[in-house]
Amino acid sequence: MKAAIIGGTGYGSIELVRLINKHPYLEIGSVVSNSQAGVNFSDVYPHLSDVVVQPLETFNTKRLSEENDIVFLATPSGVSSKLVPQLLDEGIKCIDLSGDFRLRSAEDYETWYQHSSPEEEYLKQAVYGLSEIYKEEIKEATLIANPGCYPTATNLGLLPIMKSKLADENSIIIDAKSGVSGAGRGLSLTSHYSEINENTKAYKLGKHQHIPEIEQVLTDESGNPITVTFTTHLVPMTRGIMSTMYVNLKEKISTQKVIDLYKQFYQECHFIRVRPEGNIPATKEVMGSNFCDIGLHVDERTNRLTIISVIDNLVKGAAGQAIQNANLMNGWDEQTGLTDIPIYP
Repeated sequence: MKAAIIGGTGYGSIELVRLINKHPYLEIGSVVSNSQAGVNFSDVYPHLSDVVVQPLETFNTKRLSEENDIVFLATPSGVSSKLVPQLLDEGIKCIDLSGDFRLRSAEDYETWYQHSSPEEEYLKQAVYGLSEIYKEEIKEATLIANPGCYPTATNLGLLPIMKSKLADENSIIIDAKSGVSGAGRGLSLTSHYSEINENTKAYKLGKHQHIPEIEQVLTDESGNPITVTFTTHLVPMTRGIMSTMYVNLKEKISTQKVIDLYKQFYQECHFIRVRPEGNIPATKEVMGSNFCDIGLHVDERTNRLTIISVIDNLVKGAAGQAIQNANLMNGWDEQTGLTDIPIYP
């Protein structure tokens, strides 16, 4: 099956190339980058020499639909909402790695993303691609809204305790930290070496576009309106997200009981690894892999649960989950092409 990638020169795109290149049922088809059309991909990324040999293309709906079976869109927000309808009309499946189809409310999208909303029919058609939670819906989908990196780590960490009804739903505090690759390849003061090196900074307090996405999933799955306090930090590393969450518990329960609850919740989810008591995951322990590792601790003094959830933001937080969703959409084992163990050190 040939897979096209739109937005071909971003970090999400080259991670898709790496994963598709070793996938037994997928191969690289068209790679689209309007800004660098005609340039060989290996001239942009020399490590891809002899891997992707064709030049980058401009967007052409007819050609893409004739030459490819599935399209991954790794574009900035506000772009894929214009391209996806054209591709769906040609009968091609789409997996969108941007934020354009994640929020069901057009008003919320415009408020948080500061772009015109996609047409409502496509917002309704899109299936939210949190693979472990919406597996059956994903299998039947033609348009997947691939989750954001922060929401993936955060919601996978929170959902078991929220669905158990043991958590105080008004007490959720999320402290999340990301490597610099999450900011993309574009040049900005935020990701300038001398700004980020030996530095940690909080950003977008109360304004991060992933807030409504997190709240939408938690509200859907808990059955009650959920709001969260969510603070993001940029840390001086290339890859990785650590989401640390604090939730007050309604009753006394031990750490081991919570761990047992999580293991039961994720017992059929290969890519979720719940750590034993006293074993707290670190970002390097999932680097380059599609794993989400979760550590848990109940403070007996405060009866507060601390949840540590770590992922590689470019794999489980983007391209890896997109491949996992493509596997589900096509009836393949969801682990196909994603069996790499983490890179360490």
